[in-house]
Amino acid sequence: MSYQEVNFDGLVGPTHNYAGLSFGNVASARFASQPSNPKAAALQGLAKMKMLSDLGLSQGVIAPHARPALHLLRKLGFTGTDSQVVEKAFAYNPTLVSSSFSSSAMWTANAATVCPSTDANDGKVHFTAANLSNKLHRAIEAPLTSKILKATFADEGYFSHHPALPMHDYFADEGAANHTRLCAQHGGKGLHLFVYGREAFNSQAPAPTKFPARHTKEASEAVARLHQIGAQQSLFVQQNPDVIDQGVFHNDVIAVGNERMLFCHEQAFVNQSQTLDGIKRAYGEVTQGEQLIITQVENEQVSIDDAIGSYLFNSQLITLNNGGFALIAPGECERIDSVNRYLQQLVERNVLEKVHYVDLKQSMQNGGGPACLRLRVVLNQAELTGVNPQCLLDDTLYLTLCSWVNKHYRDRLTLEDLRDPQLISESYQALDELTQIMALGSIYDFQI
Repeated sequence: MSYQEVNFDGLVGPTHNYAGLSFGNVASARFASQPSNPKAAALQGLAKMKMLSDLGLSQGVIAPHARPALHLLRKLGFTGTDSQVVEKAFAYNPTLVSSSFSSSAMWTANAATVCPSTDANDGKVHFTAANLSNKLHRAIEAPLTSKILKATFADEGYFSHHPALPMHDYFADEGAANHTRLCAQHGGKGLHLFVYGREAFNSQAPAPTKFPARHTKEASEAVARLHQIGAQQSLFVQQNPDVIDQGVFHNDVIAVGNERMLFCHEQAFVNQSQTLDGIKRAYGEVTQGEQLIITQVENEQVSIDDAIGSYLFNSQLITLNNGGFALIAPGECERIDSVNRYLQQLVERNVLEKVHYVDLKQSMQNGGGPACLRLRVVLNQAELTGVNPQCLLDDTLYLTLCSWVNKHYRDRLTLEDLRDPQLISESYQALDELTQIMALGSIYDFQI
């Protein structure tokens, strides 16, 4: 049976704003408090999805979260009508209101970790929602993320959904942003590369000192057990703490892999040379002798600062229908000279067939590039029929969603605008209509 990797992109929500909530994310801090454009953000994301679909890849859509998350504010003791709750919380500390309005769930690389049926002992596709415990605005996401994933991947005969890990520092889990599956082809056995920032139970292990390591080894080990991945197919490696302290908050900001290729910076991992040797060796054992292509970028070619500024490694590395590789890169990669030169060299050397540049300025200014916006799910044809068909992008759904965005979204949003009572009703009305478009049922609290 044939398998394919389907990218499920998060649809940007109507309250997309720049609040600088993500400590350790350079772009998030740089653009804090600037006006955002939710309409442009959503349309840019949809245009990227359409590009992937036009390239012949299957493309899915993940619905946004309902915002504001008033349950957060009410749990903190703010009472009254919805608008009164927001106003009281704003008077106490605007950061709480920003957290409740955050549209960070758009970055579905953090939504969950996924294991295909080929690698799980029970033959099912496994999802574990990420607890995202390191940041308040993201730590509230897991319950609704699970509901949305279950409404999208609904057939229990094919899909197994696990709740988020315990909401504790020991099991801090940032989802697929720190997970890469390497394989000879999507339908074959794969090596699951779990990348962590620190070890919770080993205080002597290396760790960053300036910015937090958001993901623990213990979280990755728990997910591997839940997904019934064999020990031979699981490899746990540590991200270089020095680059975390420079603003590389997830592995997908410093490395990206797809099928038989791993593309990374030379400073991506602890003990990089030994780590890469270990990955190649484990890959060969899992794939029975296949060779892994490792494309390692030297610091002299692209500095860490340029890698972060361009989000080079947060590009999507995809396999074209002819078996070649292409990169879906943010427009910033074209504008930063060192990165643009390097990518041209990869095309000239036939490492990549083509680089497709996409405009994701609104997402990039909040700290997320093309890879942040998508959750990769490997499915066979039977499993694909078990996916909610209204969540799979075609020309009709694309045009419908663009029309929906243009109807409901604002083109400017500031911190002060979050106090506007009309924004709450606008957001809820838009999402209520979206659940009908995507046949999701009543997944939001305000619908119950």
